[in-house]
Amino acid sequence: MACVIEKINEIIAPENLVYAKSPLTNDDIMHYCPGCSHGVVQRLIAEVIEEMGIQEQSIGVTPVGCSVFAYKYIDIDWQEAAHGRAPAVATAIKRLMPEKMVFSYQGDGDLAAIGTAETLHAVNRGENIVMLFINNAIYGMTGGQMAPTTLVGQVTSTTPFGRNVDINGYPLKITDLIAQLPGAAYVTRQSVHTAAAVRRAKKAIRKAFEIQRLNCGTAFVEIVATCSSGWKLSPVESNKWMEENMFPHYPLGDLKDSKRADSGLYRIKSK
Repeated sequence: MACVIEKINEIIAPENLVYAKSPLTNDDIMHYCPGCSHGVVQRLIAEVIEEMGIQEQSIGVTPVGCSVFAYKYIDIDWQEAAHGRAPAVATAIKRLMPEKMVFSYQGDGDLAAIGTAETLHAVNRGENIVMLFINNAIYGMTGGQMAPTTLVGQVTSTTPFGRNVDINGYPLKITDLIAQLPGAAYVTRQSVHTAAAVRRAKKAIRKAFEIQRLNCGTAFVEIVATCSSGWKLSPVESNKWMEENMFPHYPLGDLKDSKRADSGLYRIKSK
């Protein structure tokens, strides 16, 4: 028994530790469906906030949708918003308390549909906030309906024969639109489907928060995500479908990053 305990202690020694749960994530059991990207992204947010030492300064804003449950899992201050209104609420919080690190956490049906105006105008004003956008091309929580980001031909509960351009229009690449706005300091599109992708996504989220710290304007991070339940696929099949269908339409990488945040070359907005 002594040998077993000694071996366990050796495994969990700091120099041998491979992964540890962030102290910012509480012990609530996550309710997300198997294969859902939300849990991974929220873990990354917690890790970034912890590593930057900004737990007491961070305020997250979540609206309606699967994203709303982020407050259950990350131990920071949260404010709920009406459907689509997270950018407006985040704007108010940041303007009233500019010393806080404020971010919105939104899905595609929220950010790119009912909240389109709030999203575009907040970025166009260059509000000094971080916007985290989960794009799984469907309304996941409310029944799997077509979202603005649903692909052409994609089957949903409201497009049982696939999205038809003549009836439903084209998928909205709102992140591409945001990259054109002068208030956007950093715009990127990432995913969390592999270990390497997770590392890149975490780096992007960290960079977005660093840009807010520099008061440079809006930092926008899209995460191309899966929705196994809404897509009616297994987690493995969902990742494969995402790679084959979503990535060609929503290619990963930086869309706007003309100046590096760590070089101090970003335009610093006057306070």
